[in-house]
Order: sequence, then structure tokens, then C-alpha cells
Amino acid sequence: MIHKKPTYEKVNPDFGESILVKQHVKSKLNYTASWHVHPEIELVYVNKGKGKRHIGNHLSYFNNSQLILIGSNLPHNGFTDRLTPKGKETLIQFKPDIFNNSFNGLPEFREIINLFERAKKGIIYKPIIKSHVGPKIEKLIEYEGVTRVLKLLEILNDLATTKDYTLLNVNGFAFETEPEDSAKIDMIYKHINSNFQRQISLEEISDIASMTIPGFCRYFKNATGKTFTKLVNEYRVVHATKLLSESSNNITDICYECGFNNFSHFNKLFKEFTGKTALQYRKEMRRIIQ
Repeated sequence: MIHKKPTYEKVNPDFGESILVKQHVKSKLNYTASWHVHPEIELVYVNKGKGKRHIGNHLSYFNNSQLILIGSNLPHNGFTDRLTPKGKETLIQFKPDIFNNSFNGLPEFREIINLFERAKKGIIYKPIIKSHVGPKIEKLIEYEGVTRVLKLLEILNDLATTKDYTLLNVNGFAFETEPEDSAKIDMIYKHINSNFQRQISLEEISDIASMTIPGFCRYFKNATGKTFTKLVNEYRVVHATKLLSESSNNITDICYECGFNNFSHFNKLFKEFTGKTALQYRKEMRRIIQ
């Protein structure tokens, strides 16, 4: 499946360094996470945050902490605008061939090479490994030089040897390098994100993209692997998971607040997307929070 190119992000470590480490401790005002890509591998740890997670074809809602490894050239949205009070995002970026000259061919390094290959699909780590590795990631910014490299190797070894993870894009994700599509795809995603709680007609979105309706439908399916209606409904379901976990609103009200106009259709799509009914999902989230 071929996907169009998101915005290209240039990653610039400090002079004489091969690893970029950044931390954000509060949300940026008026910041909108853009759909972007870069050749560097990216390791992201958010200790406290909430919001939509969009990586490749994967779309979901997160609440509290998350640890994600994003492979080379895997499109994704940023997470900085989704920090909660006392939240901190630590981001580590490095080229996929960072260790090639020194370690390529060593059997002891095979697990990390395999990790980089898995990361092309996007990896989200579960609570046990997240609680173990998260503090190490936050502390990495304090180190420099060889010590930083060795500490990163320790983190990568932890991630490479655990089974406590889920792949986000099991079938992979690839795209064509057509720069003229960058702004258009990002514009479409932003319009969906801002308006999914109401009805968005194909005429409206096609007009925004400056395309005919048939042309837009073909373009969007080729660019995302999904129909426009399917993606809008996924945004609505993800928002429903947020409301189910954070509010006490009844499920019928949540259905309509998310943009659905038919309760049975909402129930059907929610179960298809999450594997659970909305009621089951709420009960499960309350058990976790308690």
C-alpha cells in the first residue's frame, strides 16, 4: 500500500553529537502537532499526558504515560500539545545506522538490530517495561559524550529484550516522496481533528482540498489506506474512549457528542475499533484507574 509524504522534519543534534535528546515540561500555547516524518529513529516517553496518538495507520487515545519507539520514516504526529499538569515529554532521536561502524556484525548486537526493524511498524510499550525504562530515558539528558551513548545502549537493550510491547502497524506503512502532498495531507488531518464532532460532507472536504469529490475519494484512499468516512469515524471513536475514561456522561450522550447520529451504529463501530462495547471499555478503564 502506498501513502503520500507528510511534512519532512530535519533533526539537528548538537555539533559533535549523534544523539538528540529534548525535554518539554509544559504544553506549547497555540501549538498544533503536525503530521511529519524524518529518517531518524525516535524514542518518546511521556510521563503524564492525554490525547490522540496517530502513528502511521494507527489511531488511538492515550491517558497518563506512554513509551513509544518510532522507526525511520514512519509518519506520526507530535505529542507535546497533549501534556497534562506536571507532565514531561522526553524525546530521543538518532540515525538508524548510528552503531553500524562500531557494532555491525557483532552477534551481541543482533537484538538491537531486530528492534530497529520492528520499530518501522511503531512500538508501544506496556506498563512494566515503561516504568523500568521511563526514568532512564528522562535521565539521559544529563549525560554527554560516550556516557550518553552507553546509557542509550542500555535503554535499547532493555527495549530489545522485552516482550512487553505491541506493534502499532502490523502490516507496515510506506509512502511516496511527493513533496506537493505534504501540506494537503496535513491540512486534511487538521480539518478532521477540528470538526469531527459535526458532520463533514465530502463536498466540504473536497472543496478544502481543491479537488472534485471522486478525485478526493481516490486520493484520500490512496494516501491513507482508508476511506474518508472510516477515518472520521475512527477520530470519533477515539474521542469516545477519552470521554468514557474521563467523564461520567452517559454513553448515549457521549455517542452524540462525538458526532455520531445513530446509537446502534456507534456501538457497532466502537466494538469493531476497540474489540469491546462502550460499557465494557468504561468498566475496564475504571478498574485500571482505581
